[in-house]
Amino acid sequence: MIEELICKVTIEAIEHLFGATIESTIVSIQKTRKEFDGDMTIVVFPFVKYSKKDPQTTAQQIGDYLLQHLPEVVKINIIKGFLNLSIADTYWLSFLKANNSCNFGKDVNKSPSTYVVEYSSPNTNKPLHLGHIRNNLLGYAVAEILKYAGNKVYKVNLVNDRGIHICKSMLAWQKWGNEETPESTGMKGDFFVGRYYVMFEQHYKEERDVLITQGLSEEEAAKNAPLIQQAQEMLRLWESKEKDVIALWERMNKWVLDGFDVTYHKLGIDFDKIYFESQTYLHGKSIIEGGLKNNVFYKKADNSVWIDLTAEGLDEKLLLRGDGTSVYMTQDLGTAQLRINDFNADRFIYVVGNEQNYHFEVLKHILKKLGKEWADGLYHLSYGMVELPEGKMKSREGKVVDADDLIAEMIDTARKHTEELGKIEGFSSEEAEKLFNILALGALKYFILKVDPKKNMIFNPEESIDFNGNTGPFIQYAYVRINSLLKKAESLNLMAVEVDYSLLNIDEKEKSLIKLIHEFPAVINEAATTLSPALIANFLYEVAKEYNQFYHDFPVLKEPDVVKAYFRIKLSEFAGSVIKTGLNLLGIGVPERM
Repeated sequence: MIEELICKVTIEAIEHLFGATIESTIVSIQKTRKEFDGDMTIVVFPFVKYSKKDPQTTAQQIGDYLLQHLPEVVKINIIKGFLNLSIADTYWLSFLKANNSCNFGKDVNKSPSTYVVEYSSPNTNKPLHLGHIRNNLLGYAVAEILKYAGNKVYKVNLVNDRGIHICKSMLAWQKWGNEETPESTGMKGDFFVGRYYVMFEQHYKEERDVLITQGLSEEEAAKNAPLIQQAQEMLRLWESKEKDVIALWERMNKWVLDGFDVTYHKLGIDFDKIYFESQTYLHGKSIIEGGLKNNVFYKKADNSVWIDLTAEGLDEKLLLRGDGTSVYMTQDLGTAQLRINDFNADRFIYVVGNEQNYHFEVLKHILKKLGKEWADGLYHLSYGMVELPEGKMKSREGKVVDADDLIAEMIDTARKHTEELGKIEGFSSEEAEKLFNILALGALKYFILKVDPKKNMIFNPEESIDFNGNTGPFIQYAYVRINSLLKKAESLNLMAVEVDYSLLNIDEKEKSLIKLIHEFPAVINEAATTLSPALIANFLYEVAKEYNQFYHDFPVLKEPDVVKAYFRIKLSEFAGSVIKTGLNLLGIGVPERM
């Protein structure tokens, strides 16, 4: 790649001209800004201390050296401390010829790091909703990008299948379920159990309201309502392995987990390993016992276990309740240790919403206090909340957009838009439904992943499916256009033409498309470094836009000059390959035609 060549010769120039040896990290090479002439820009300011000259003179000397020693550089211009380089057309043409493959941008030479990426982490008391969708799509894409960047990656899920929230659903079904099941009601298992979680909260609110009218404060009412006390007793019985409670828990959890599997399949999400909090919390309890013996933790009068992190600028943190039952931190300690045992990874990525920032800061500090050196490898990929145009969702009140409902709505929307645009002519009903599904999930995934993970976002289903603008279907359609062109070229025997286009004169717009594609490996690397699929998503939009402009301005199959025609076919093929690869990294499929 040209950046490596420029860096290498720039280091040589610094040594030859100024007698200094520098590291490659000091050489900053950027894409030249559009308002200036050039393709690549070297930031000269770091070299002034070696040259002992002003930036303009330093840039001129380095530029002259590059012109003499790097044939790919054909012209220079200097703007203050920035050295702009124009790269020969022959380089871009040779790059196109050498790199037109489906593995372009894949790092196969890197010494791999090992990553564990945790995402999804649902509770078994309700179905997956829109917030879970962002979590799953983000986690899956990050894992795929890290793999493509040359790392070894394990995708894991931690199912929160125990705790007071689970007992709430269990208690509600016990009280008001009348032995009904998902099968008897025809409901999907996670929807079925989620209905009882909402039912509990409704009755619980009624009990609190009554106690408040009797003179209790809101806090007192919340603690003393009969339902919450019964749920807490059920949790205590669960941790004591009471037979009937365990049997009910296993039955209802299976309903929910079966429902989750259906949703994961729809989303195209998978995992290498699934952990369950009902198992990992026991390891956490063992760790806490060890911490007590070593005086890392302490007990209060009610037998609850705590850690004091005030010296770290945090506060005191509860690790075990006075009745011996666990909290979230208990199982997170156990899970972290289990993953080290299972994978011995370099980094552990927790894909969890930003409302848990404090929790993961505390987790890392606790592990460090326990002497776990690997705690430095823990990283919380903190993402923003996702809402609908009408506002925030509330699980306890049942005011959520369930993932399955949203997927169904997206497919209906894709069907309507595609039929209106007449893009299914000649499709069988089965082919049409497959297309609607690909477009719907492409729209959903792209709209969510194009946003910087750290930012809150509003998901608009209607806007996401638009075939114009920065959307998944727009990019998918660009790929379909390229695929159609290539099939026609193949039928005309143009794909097998052997010509030498190394001396071809290419237009600036053609070169602009090649230069953009050339950036793909750097975009992959940055996305892997920053854990941001948004970089790839928005890059693909730029490629699709640039290709559409190229396709509009230049004939391909009707080009009478066979060398130009072949060049444009290969350029189209390369653009299509990059689009397909990039979309696949985001978990987005591409239709072959529409």
